[in-house]
Amino acid sequence: MTMSPNDLFNTPRQPVKNATVPFWHRDIHELHDHRTTEELPESSDVVIIGAGYAGVSTAYHLVKGEASDKEVSITILEARGACSGATGRNGGHLRPDMYTPMTRLIDRAGVERALEVTEFEIANVHAIKSLVEKEKIDCDFTLTRSIDVWSNEETARKAKEMYDKLASHDLEYMKDVFFMLGKDAEGVSGVKGAKACASFTAATLWPYKLILHLTASILETGRVNLQTHTPVESVSRQSTGSFVVTTPRGTTVARKVIYANNAYISGLLPQYREAIVPCKGLCTHISVPEGTRAPLLNNSYIVREEDNVASYLIPRADGSIVVGGANLRYHSVLSSWYDNVDDSCLIEQVKDHYHGYMQRHFNGWEGSGAHVDKVWTGIMGYSWDSQPHVGAVPGEGGQYVLAGFNGHGMPQVFLSALGVAKMVQNGIEFEDAGVPRLFQTTKDRLEKAKNGPLGGDILGIKR
Repeated sequence: MTMSPNDLFNTPRQPVKNATVPFWHRDIHELHDHRTTEELPESSDVVIIGAGYAGVSTAYHLVKGEASDKEVSITILEARGACSGATGRNGGHLRPDMYTPMTRLIDRAGVERALEVTEFEIANVHAIKSLVEKEKIDCDFTLTRSIDVWSNEETARKAKEMYDKLASHDLEYMKDVFFMLGKDAEGVSGVKGAKACASFTAATLWPYKLILHLTASILETGRVNLQTHTPVESVSRQSTGSFVVTTPRGTTVARKVIYANNAYISGLLPQYREAIVPCKGLCTHISVPEGTRAPLLNNSYIVREEDNVASYLIPRADGSIVVGGANLRYHSVLSSWYDNVDDSCLIEQVKDHYHGYMQRHFNGWEGSGAHVDKVWTGIMGYSWDSQPHVGAVPGEGGQYVLAGFNGHGMPQVFLSALGVAKMVQNGIEFEDAGVPRLFQTTKDRLEKAKNGPLGGDILGIKR
């Protein structure tokens, strides 16, 4: 489906009201609508825009983590409630990506830089495990195996080729990967018609509980002021070098500004308009009737159906399932998802896709009575080249970005936030921040997104 530039990039870049309610918001935290003070603080050292995974993690590193060696005052501004955006709407899947992205990155950037990304994602899994243990966070964190499943003969064969290519590079992380091609893939994965499967270490969790626990932890320090339901309208630099941050409730002044508002970043930084585009997705919660025990699933999944429609899935300890995706079902209808920030309504083309999903695709679930009891949507920030933008805003001293995670932020954000915190607090350069080089936001990346094919990797256009 072709569209002209005039057909796109015309939506507002602010979260809408009355968003669909995700399963994760079943038990709303007391800090969800918190305002530390009745009025906005007059000024602070750092203003963070966004109270999701990226914003709260950065604040945590600045006041309690590795970058907390200096006293710093922080104001977090959030357009809706805390963790109400993509983090509070995702699939709870903390899963490094081992296959397609890695082989593509090797072709584009070489083994060394591609390996930085995968090893970084693996490190994020272990960092979150350590964080949960250190802070004693009750967020259903489970270290498990994730199983990739291919149910199409052709894609299964290509998956084996990718596995062989990665194995040929003698990459250390591949020692954790198990791959099976052929008739036993169905028995190993439990997925009907599976032609190939692969497994590796990953984790699952309740993302909202993780972020709200961290929110409580940083507020207890007395150095963080959280202001929910306070959308940022503009950021302007003063002659002194500091920034005036304007909201409907007034203004506040900051020495430095961190944009952790992901899909909505171009509403404040127009140079990111083509580089990071809001894209809408779908997720569901599936349960079984009370008193019924469905077959036990010990693994999380990515399941690619016969027609290559892919879904991500995590099992929960109570026997329920969180599953979402199926973007190929609506991919051609751009207005339903691309450059779309309306998470108050579902995507019509796919809203019923997961009814009967477990019975159709998993052995032993046929008589389980499993049914969808919650459907919601969320807005992800997709980047033109499929890599997040992290670091100092090009040509804009004192401003930093942490956005564009392509619906894959869970295994990337926490340590990216640590890198940004070090840049903000200690003035270090990106190269010393411990973040993959491919994540660095640069003028060159912005220019390529602006001048390259419309949509870039988001629409499947390859350079």
